[in-house]
Amino acid sequence: MRRIAVTGIGLVSPLGADASEVSAAALAGISAIRTIQMPFADRVISPLAAPTSFDGAEHFEPAQLRMLDRVSQFAIVAAKRALADSRIDLEQWDRERAGVFVGTGHGASHTLDAGYRTIYGERSDRIMPLTVLMAMHNSPAAWIGGEMRFKGPNLTFSTACSSSAVAIGEAWLRLKRGEIDLAIAGGAEAPLSLGSLMAWSAMRTLARVDPTHAPASCKPFSKNRSGMVLGEGAALVVLEPWERALQRGACIHGELIGYGLVTDTEHMTRPSVVGQAAAMRAALVSATLEASQVDAINAHGTGTQANDGVETAAIRAVFGRRADAIPVSATKAMHGHLLGAAGALEFVLSLMAIREQAAFPTMHLDVSDPECDLDYVANRARRNVSIRNMISSSFAFGGTNAVLVLRHPEAA
Repeated sequence: MRRIAVTGIGLVSPLGADASEVSAAALAGISAIRTIQMPFADRVISPLAAPTSFDGAEHFEPAQLRMLDRVSQFAIVAAKRALADSRIDLEQWDRERAGVFVGTGHGASHTLDAGYRTIYGERSDRIMPLTVLMAMHNSPAAWIGGEMRFKGPNLTFSTACSSSAVAIGEAWLRLKRGEIDLAIAGGAEAPLSLGSLMAWSAMRTLARVDPTHAPASCKPFSKNRSGMVLGEGAALVVLEPWERALQRGACIHGELIGYGLVTDTEHMTRPSVVGQAAAMRAALVSATLEASQVDAINAHGTGTQANDGVETAAIRAVFGRRADAIPVSATKAMHGHLLGAAGALEFVLSLMAIREQAAFPTMHLDVSDPECDLDYVANRARRNVSIRNMISSSFAFGGTNAVLVLRHPEAA
């Protein structure tokens, strides 16, 4: 069973386009959440989002751009950035043993919206000829595989909010077992379409606009939290065997040492303490770590009433009395909830936290909640935190809970 290094990071995110930029924004507590400026904003009950400053025309020729939904655009650009960051010479690798693992929850929501508008709104029979190609959930992964000519497994995972954490974990398993030698893994999501926002609004899960300060509307673990805010973007990482990374002199961002995956069968949308705790315990077993060896947690922390109290109780169930001494960060307060891409972005932020030896802040935590009584690093980053091992949790509608365990590259 091989050790696995993270040697490349590629981002298209609300907080920035590379790991250092995103890390700096998170350390400063900058929020990308804002009132949306879209033509349909007046139709949305909660017109908030964390968008990216991304224009596909800057990255693709017109002919290719016409074949790509926004989610695939994000994924391709993030994958290229990850490979560039890894400084891998692909000519030196067997592409038969290179794989692509991508998570997405909604897939091509913009393409589907456009198709429905044409068929039902305009009552037209002339739909875009490439609609199927653009709207397939596996389009982002397929495009990455084609662009890089990776001929190993090309897999798409759609497990709602844990999709990209699952993608990274499943890539890790195949690398660890020696089935492949290189992987691009992570997730992409582009849910800021009218249909998607209306659907989430209908579930009453989106945060109410804070009339005094829109970016402060997402408040994980605060008693006055009112829901989550959707974000968009992609986060992809390059994973490779540790020994090969050392041999080629790669810059190792961190080591992935564990992956817990369980199914919470209690309810389709309501999380349970048992289900979340089981995922964390499974991850620790996978990493051969004791609970006492975890130095920090990147929480799922959605800012919903349903999740945050349950997650607090689950952390207590796993870590016992020591839970009070572990810094817990909920970065969705800054970058929003990227749904299928959330786990990958938070995995990257966890790598950056370990690199910086800092705990990122849980912003907008202004009102103490007796049910949420851990050390959430409220409102300001904490420097000089000794972080050797860290977990990043992703809990999902449908019950697929995934937890990744990371280690400092110099710890072993």
